[in-house]
Amino acid sequence: MWELNSTFNISLLASGQVEKDEVVEKPKRTVGEMEQEFLQALQAFYYEGKSIMSNEEFDNLKEELMWEGSSVVMLSADEQRFLEASMAYVSGNPLLSDKEFDELKQRLKADGSEIVIEGPRCSLRSRKVYSDLSVDYLKMYLLNAPATIVALGLFFFIDEITGFEVLKIPEPFGFLVTWFAALPFIIWLAFTLTNAVVKDVLILEGICPNCGTKNNSFFGSILSISSGGSINNVKCSNCGTALVYDSKTRLITLPEGSDA
Repeated sequence: MWELNSTFNISLLASGQVEKDEVVEKPKRTVGEMEQEFLQALQAFYYEGKSIMSNEEFDNLKEELMWEGSSVVMLSADEQRFLEASMAYVSGNPLLSDKEFDELKQRLKADGSEIVIEGPRCSLRSRKVYSDLSVDYLKMYLLNAPATIVALGLFFFIDEITGFEVLKIPEPFGFLVTWFAALPFIIWLAFTLTNAVVKDVLILEGICPNCGTKNNSFFGSILSISSGGSINNVKCSNCGTALVYDSKTRLITLPEGSDA
């Protein structure tokens, strides 16, 4: 009888241990940890020619990052390469030379990539305080607002004097004419008028290295009057610090002799 009870108790303990083991879960990884593991897998595959995880594990990791809303899995090949090179440099095993890294970073800046944009910092080599510039796409699009208003006015004026009356065309023809004829014409006319007035336009924004306020600068020409090339001198709207905007390097620097 004792042996039967002992056996029964041992079985209960064993089943309880199994049930306890079944509910034990691995600690949930943070998004940052998963992103680092994702980039390490890419680096090992592309630069070292080996796999640190199976294809199924990599696909599951990528899918999990997508569900978490991570932008790392949506990066372009150059952006992924930049992040991998940055991680490798920090770990003491650089993948790219300084020249290659700078060229890659500059190319990403020109493409409008956000991952290369950094805040104010100081260079020990040049002893300069500087900050990165990025394209202000909102203000770039708003440049078309005046021409769009003119295009709309011109369209309705022509519509009125010709008696065509687009808005009174019965459906479904009114919908087709509005969205596939009138609207494309208005957009084309607005861009044409804008490009006739403003050429080679580029609006850059960056953070003042002195106070952290965002400032914008316009590059291009209005009615053939140039803004002054690739260098603009800007005064911070908050602290009044003189800033030098360079559209080629996409950097803000302080003039020689200035103190941040």
